[in-house]
Amino acid sequence: MHMNVTEIDMYVLRALEAGDKVQLLALAEELQPYDLAGVYDRLPGKQRAGFVIYLTMELLTAMVGEMEREPQIEVFELLGVERTAQLMDRMDKDDLAGLLGGLSEERKQSFLDYMKEEESQAVRHLMTYAPETAGRIMTNRYVWIPLHFTVRNAVEKLKEFAEIAESISYLYVVDDEKRLLGVVSYRDLILADAEERIADIMFERVISVPSDMDQEVVARMIERYDFIAVPVVEDGGILVGIVTVDDIIDVVIREASEDIAKLSASGKSIDFDTKAIVAAWRRLPWLILLLLIGIISGTIISRFEETLDKVVALAFFMPMIAGMTGNTGTQSLAVVVRGLTTREATSGLIKRLIWRELLVGLMIGGICGTLISVIAYVWQGSPVLGLVVGSSLVVTLVIGTLAGTVIPILLYRLKVDPAVASGPLITTLNDILSLLIYFGIATAFLEYLI
Repeated sequence: MHMNVTEIDMYVLRALEAGDKVQLLALAEELQPYDLAGVYDRLPGKQRAGFVIYLTMELLTAMVGEMEREPQIEVFELLGVERTAQLMDRMDKDDLAGLLGGLSEERKQSFLDYMKEEESQAVRHLMTYAPETAGRIMTNRYVWIPLHFTVRNAVEKLKEFAEIAESISYLYVVDDEKRLLGVVSYRDLILADAEERIADIMFERVISVPSDMDQEVVARMIERYDFIAVPVVEDGGILVGIVTVDDIIDVVIREASEDIAKLSASGKSIDFDTKAIVAAWRRLPWLILLLLIGIISGTIISRFEETLDKVVALAFFMPMIAGMTGNTGTQSLAVVVRGLTTREATSGLIKRLIWRELLVGLMIGGICGTLISVIAYVWQGSPVLGLVVGSSLVVTLVIGTLAGTVIPILLYRLKVDPAVASGPLITTLNDILSLLIYFGIATAFLEYLI
């Protein structure tokens, strides 16, 4: 069945209006969970209850796993207590812990009370870990086997737990105290003889992560080793869960969104659905601060009124000088923030980075400065004006590039998220520096400019 989004929505609406559960389920079973969540999101409010009531528990579980917190809560409320309990019991516990973690204690408790005791305890345990750590995003739905198993025994257990396990790519070998001893891949099982011992084919040098490791570090480890999942251990090497690559992709996207929000000085994420008043409130604090800092730029210009009065042509190049400096600073900032999320910032790496950005600033400044010098000379017929504008641009571009490099590195060393060195802040600071340099050089050459 090949239909576009509009045709799918119309098909679902007609099925709901006709009360045709069979027709709706036939379509729903052909859709991916993400697309199913999209259908729900686009449905009129009054039709959503019928939609979720018609869906099977399997389809509901898959769909809810692709939703944000608010739509998930809405689905719970539409389903009623009994079906909500069934749905929560089937959901990935790490997703459920993330969902409930943002709710009030009273509301969180009411949802946990719906669940089976065993499932509820698993979620409560995950919520004891600090947010944004391996323990908080791990799942307890993995397959483990004892050391004495044969390949045949392992395959039988794999088949038994395949439906509930989040990943069957690896089987984790543990002892009686659940200490991690080794790992066997699905590929290893297929290639081995049925009676071969797991102890003979397992990989003993297992790369694992502690439960308190930051989720971004876990993401870098999975990216570095091309893992599909990584085991999570606690003191003594006790296996407590696994972090899967699909959860890491969510982490990477979420962290990137947060960094973009910080770089743009909005502080918190703003998307297409954010209300205007909320978006404005989230942007205002930084912008008001930058507005106050920006007043300094006006003060600098006022101090050099005499210079401007005598050489009016200088005003023409002011926006260009300030704008180019801010742009180079923002470019360097983006490079550094991105690099710090994927590489460990050693002293040697930082020195090489600063040296490289200094060379980049000199090259860019030299080329742009020469170009603007020629333009200023041709326009005004003044070689001194060309020298002033060109040399100012060279110096400011070097400083702008270094500022965009050094500030986030300093913040990183001070254990502050470097993304808070937002683009607007770097731009505003560079505006002040560029104007000081520009008018300082112009004033020094003032007698030759008149």
